[in-house]
Amino acid sequence: MVKFSIFLRKRAGMSHQEFVAYHTQQHAPLFKALPEVQHYVRHYVQCHALPVSLPGFPSMYYDGITELWFDDVEAIGRLFSAPEYLALIRPDEEKFIAMDECGFLIAEETVII
Repeated sequence: MVKFSIFLRKRAGMSHQEFVAYHTQQHAPLFKALPEVQHYVRHYVQCHALPVSLPGFPSMYYDGITELWFDDVEAIGRLFSAPEYLALIRPDEEKFIAMDECGFLIAEETVII
């Protein structure tokens, strides 16, 4: 199984509460309704930053993380290049995410504990 983590920055002018509300209440239902998502995505989790600081660590840069699990790397490409994803989901992402400030990681998990 392959995990795709997307590190999210909210759009400028949007509060953290607005970002979380849009991500969970608007974007998630739209995304998970896509047939390609139902076919390729094995697990979908949203994480949203808490307003905390830790001694010795820099301030948090990202506002949230989307985590998606797939059977293989090819399935990631098939989902994100699907015409319906590009027509419906990509424009929706631009409503609440600063796309040019996001990052991502494609990895395999190694469970330690």
